[in-house]
Amino acid sequence: MTSTLPAVTTPKVPARRRPAPRTGAHRRPEPPSRLRSSRSDLLLCGVLLVAILVVQGWNIADYPALSDDEGTYLAQAWSVQQGNGLAHYTYWYDHPPLGWIQIAVLTWIPALISPESMTVGTMRAVMLVISGISAVLVYVLGRRLALPRWAAGLGMVFFGLSPLAVVLQREIFLDNLAVMWTLLAFTLAASPSRHLWHHFGAGIAAATAVLTKETMLIVLPALFLTMWRHSHKDTRKFALTGAVTACALIGFSYPLFALLKGELLPGTGHVSLWDGVKYQMTRPGSGFILDQGSGSWGVLQSWLYYDRILPLGGLAGALLLLVTWRWSVTARALAGPALAVAIFAALALRPNGYLPAMYVIQALPFLALVLAGGTASVAHGVLSRWRSEAEKRYVSVGRYTLATVLALAAGAYVVPHWYDGARTAVTTDANAPYQAASTWLATEVENPERTRVLVDDALWLDLVHHGYRPGLGVIWFYKADLDPAVTKTMPRGWKDLDYVVASPTVRRDAADLPNVKAAMEHSDPVATFGTGEDRIEIRQIQTSAGGAR
Repeated sequence: MTSTLPAVTTPKVPARRRPAPRTGAHRRPEPPSRLRSSRSDLLLCGVLLVAILVVQGWNIADYPALSDDEGTYLAQAWSVQQGNGLAHYTYWYDHPPLGWIQIAVLTWIPALISPESMTVGTMRAVMLVISGISAVLVYVLGRRLALPRWAAGLGMVFFGLSPLAVVLQREIFLDNLAVMWTLLAFTLAASPSRHLWHHFGAGIAAATAVLTKETMLIVLPALFLTMWRHSHKDTRKFALTGAVTACALIGFSYPLFALLKGELLPGTGHVSLWDGVKYQMTRPGSGFILDQGSGSWGVLQSWLYYDRILPLGGLAGALLLLVTWRWSVTARALAGPALAVAIFAALALRPNGYLPAMYVIQALPFLALVLAGGTASVAHGVLSRWRSEAEKRYVSVGRYTLATVLALAAGAYVVPHWYDGARTAVTTDANAPYQAASTWLATEVENPERTRVLVDDALWLDLVHHGYRPGLGVIWFYKADLDPAVTKTMPRGWKDLDYVVASPTVRRDAADLPNVKAAMEHSDPVATFGTGEDRIEIRQIQTSAGGAR
């Protein structure tokens, strides 16, 4: 007899209900798909990029007025191209040289084709490359930080089309290069794929930013916060350790360079990196930024003159995100940029810190992102009220209605202010006096190779191309008092000079430079270009009551 075992049946277990997706502020945003495969993202980013390049590129050589710092960095880049060392003057350790090495690379082909084009006004065009890359990185970073497409585009607009950005991003400043590398570091740190090499790359990009402009060190805490939030918990220790190690090893290359040259610490007969750092850390402060009449207050007013929306709106956006951090997904996603804005604001509010005019350049991308993120957070908060089943069908309509209303309201305030700033940037010729002075010195001075003239660095390369001897014939005016290699060629001081080009920068700083001050006092103007405080005077040195030297 064959016995049959009862069939084994699996008891029915009630299907496990999958939790409904969370909505509102508690929903964790999903990383966007690869942007290069998203036509909508590519189209929006491409259109905005074209607009930014057109606005920033139009009239770029003529506005704003040439800066002495621009001339310094371009002259150092020229020195690299000529094989004359890392700088055209080496009487002290300046910023790390990687910044102007990059400028030398960017300007190498134009200078090779047309050597006389290696001047500040003409070479500003290469900054469009940096601005374009940075603007795209702002958009990509915004999307990786879970901003909706329209908000990432808004951040790109704030970063690239604010009149403050248009003016400052045109100029040949190391800060613009450092911002590009910093944005690359944040973009890699926020990579949705979370590959270890992305975090190693973020550390390398961060070190490159610091070696371009050392003040980018202050952004590293915000970068590592972003990396912590976007790294996988299983590999987080490896990711952060690798990023910190890569950043430190590359960052210490500059002190190692000084050590190998025997110039790390002060000593007799040589310059030192320590003296350069000490100068940067102990330079006289410009006063409290909220103290009217201080130098810092004047810098703040110069920023707000061009645009109040991005600086003040960005600070408000950062405050909103930091306050709502615990219950807002958008705030948590933008924690890194919000922390960066907080750090920049805290340092600017030091009671007697030094605040340079280009300081705000480093904060611009983070101000733009948190302002766009704050706008997205407010919009999301309004939309999140429509949660009932009966109202679901109206959410889509409400989203577009709200977006339209907000866009019209913001446009009514922003567009007129930005239009005035952009119109000034694309129509004003602020550099005609410089161009006229350069032409006069090229055509009216006999034997330029035997003539010695003090100039600011904005004109230094112009005169080199006109035949003046670099370092001996055409002298950056600071060096007439501060560089031993130059002062030893001037045994009679100011009497060994022929001309001084009194630009606004030279007139402002001459009081602290004895040779320059004496040259100004013992000279007569032979040509004047422009009027008022912006005029440029070409003054011929008078060594006796009888006339010129």
